[in-house]
Amino acid sequence: MKVKICGLTRPEDIAAVNLYRPDYVGFVLQFPRSRRSLTPEQAQRLRAVLSPGIPAVGVTVNLPLAENAALLERGTVDILQLHGQEDDAIVRQLQARTGKPVWKAFRVRSQADLDAARRSSADLVLLDNGYGTGEAFDWTLVRDIGRPFALAGGLRTDNIQAAARMQPYLMDISSGAETDGVKDADKIRALITQIRSF
Repeated sequence: MKVKICGLTRPEDIAAVNLYRPDYVGFVLQFPRSRRSLTPEQAQRLRAVLSPGIPAVGVTVNLPLAENAALLERGTVDILQLHGQEDDAIVRQLQARTGKPVWKAFRVRSQADLDAARRSSADLVLLDNGYGTGEAFDWTLVRDIGRPFALAGGLRTDNIQAAARMQPYLMDISSGAETDGVKDADKIRALITQIRSF
């Protein structure tokens, strides 16, 4: 089971992940509604001090295709995670244009949402409650999705064990690794240690 620490914004955050080594890190890009939003230039500066062995995922919401592609083509990030209403055609176009992995997030409210995730051309689908709400969705909806998936939304040390029963490929954690709205190195360490123990 792999772990991604998402929403990094400070050099201190990079120092923590370099030390505790999650499988992925995430930068929220060009989404001003999020307090974790970065410009590509800010992300590039943080990426420059990120350990080369940790892939960077760029989280975007409804950006034009060319802007999304540029994030991969310029090496700002290694993987793109689409978190808006992008359809499957956009996923396939980005994959074909860049040759890089493209993940797609699905807001889970019903079996229909899971069916859409199952059919997606994305390299990995991410099942979430919404747009960075920090709350979990009804995990009982996740039965046999039939493909590897990432689980996100409200993951914390006190519910990680229950989340692990869903058998996700990846746990995607943001607010659960924060104290007072900023990443907390102790929480990052505790979460990674806990997930690696499963």
